[in-house]
Amino acid sequence: MPHTGSCLCGQTKITITSTLKDQAICHCIDCRKAGGSAYSTNGLAKREDVTIEGPVKVFTAIADTGRETTRTFCTNCGTQISQGSQNFPEMQIVKTGILDDFATIPIGAEVYIKDRCDGIKALDNVAQFTKLPGQ
Repeated sequence: MPHTGSCLCGQTKITITSTLKDQAICHCIDCRKAGGSAYSTNGLAKREDVTIEGPVKVFTAIADTGRETTRTFCTNCGTQISQGSQNFPEMQIVKTGILDDFATIPIGAEVYIKDRCDGIKALDNVAQFTKLPGQ
């Protein structure tokens, strides 16, 4: 089932032609700062399955892995749309909170739990990773 979504102002739209099997909650400091929240929700899709239309800007930074990560934002309202990482260059990290069917995509993992804020408890029956799986 394809997924569609948009930014807060509606000018930037995203379409994913494949189905996201699950999403991950990321507690890393970069995601917290980029989103201004305690964590971000993310899904992995093949880069070729993701289409973004509308005004966007890309910001590139070095993650704690030492590799580049790129964040795509709507230039009008600032909503995060997606992210790319050299850790998995063939994939696009989609910010699932912008998807129309966000609430129907199961949460499969929590990553960077070492940076989880006090008071936020681990989800039951969800894989827990100190950093990214494999790190």
